[in-house]
Amino acid sequence: MSAGSDLTLYSYFRSSAAFRVRIALNLKGLKADMRFVHLLKDGGAQHGSDYQKINPLELVPSLVDHGQVISQSLAILEYLEEQVPEPPLLPRDAGARARVRQIALSIACDIHPLNNLRVQQYLKAQLSADDQARIAWQLHWMRLGFDALESLLHDDPATGVFCHGDRPTFADICLVPQMTNARRIQMNLSSYPTLLRIEEAAYRLPAFVAARPENQPDAE
Repeated sequence: MSAGSDLTLYSYFRSSAAFRVRIALNLKGLKADMRFVHLLKDGGAQHGSDYQKINPLELVPSLVDHGQVISQSLAILEYLEEQVPEPPLLPRDAGARARVRQIALSIACDIHPLNNLRVQQYLKAQLSADDQARIAWQLHWMRLGFDALESLLHDDPATGVFCHGDRPTFADICLVPQMTNARRIQMNLSSYPTLLRIEEAAYRLPAFVAARPENQPDAE
């Protein structure tokens, strides 16, 4: 795989999982043909038969490399890391890699799924939760997760400019989009100085800036 590889990314500008993959592609210097899957218009293009053939999970992102479809953002990140080892997005040491994966998975598995679109739609349609109740739900789970992350990262000597050391890893790739999600619901982030510092460092890198939702061609 190289910068000229036959890559296609099915993305939605506001999807934090797709945001992760866009960051990783940028950091690796890879270009992908972007296909946009609008998650809200006309009931959600992810539920259409055309996209179901690509990803039966009806989720974004999906990465296609020479006909092979890979879904789930962390699986895509692992694939990119194995195919294009430089620059590395995981440390070399096994213990350090485990720490990075711990941080990334705590976001991708414990925080994000409880707050994503289909959960919000279920709360509204099946449980009659109004906007205020759904925001309260999101804030509850994000605060629990962010409290744990701040505690984990604060004063840990393994934490550097970024979540682990002084170069971005999977952990930062997961953290930054989740911070965007928190701001979308106007969550007060002042209690998380370490997370804010790391986010600020990330946005000094063009790879993170270019991947931001508002910088995507399908942004509304």
